[in-house]
This record gives sequence, C-alpha cells and structure tokens, in this order.
Amino acid sequence: MSQTAIAIARKGGSWSAQELDPAAAEDLDALADLLRDLSEEVVLGFVEEDDEYLGIIRVDGDSDPRVFLSDRRVLTSTELAARLFADALPAAAPAEDDDEAPTRMSMPAGDSDLLADLGTPADVLIELIGEEGMLPADVIAALGERAGVGDALDVLESVGG
Repeated sequence: MSQTAIAIARKGGSWSAQELDPAAAEDLDALADLLRDLSEEVVLGFVEEDDEYLGIIRVDGDSDPRVFLSDRRVLTSTELAARLFADALPAAAPAEDDDEAPTRMSMPAGDSDLLADLGTPADVLIELIGEEGMLPADVIAALGERAGVGDALDVLESVGG
C-alpha cells in the first residue's frame, strides 16, 4: 500500500515543499499541528493512498484546518483516510433507495473552496478531481501550478524521484 503526504508552506512570500510521513499523524489535529510547525502562514497538506483519493488539508496560522476529500467512499475503505478525515467531514446523507447510495457516497466531501484564494475555485477543483485519467499526483501538480508553487513541487520531485 502506497501512502504519500506532501506539505507546501508559504513563509516570507516564498513556497517550499516537503514530504511528510502520513503514519506520523494519529488524526487530523496531529497532522494540522505538523503542518503549522512548517509556517505561521498558509500551509497545504496533500494526502493520497494508492492513487485512490486525494485529501487536502489547509491551515492558516492557528485557525481550524479546512479539509477536502476527493472521494468520501474511502472513509469506510481505508484506515488512513478514516483516521485523518472522518471526524472533520459530514456523514453521507442516507440514500432513499439502494441505487443512489454508491453515487452519493462517491461525491467529494468537505470544503471545496479551500484553494479559491490560491487560484483554484471550487468548481475547478471538482472538475480536476473528476477528470478521467487524472491521478492524485496530477491534480497536486495542477493545483500547485495554479497557486504558483510549481517550482517548490519540482524541487521536491527532483530530490525524491
């Protein structure tokens, strides 16, 4: 099972990126604290597992973390997603009939507008995660490009891969 977590932090007007160990955070609060340790400004965390989903965590100073998850079904199928995101996201509304359940549960969950001030409004984020053939790494790269942090991600990629 492949788990990846990346943090992108803005400090003094410039961005830096680094890998995180997703196992190091027992829950969302612990992950948010790890992110806050990187900068008092904006810090974004990206979590993905086996290319199944993308979780985005945003912390701005001491404010509560804002969270977005590309596929709420992973809350019941992966331990990492459940541990990090289940308490922060609203439960899926009960389906009126069984045919609706898979569609409703596969919808993104959380704050889809958390990157709007960084160049990606909610509708674009939803479009990116729903685009056929887009892996979480591709979405992260596109979001980074839109936010102007592509260089930081390129440095991380050249060091890590």
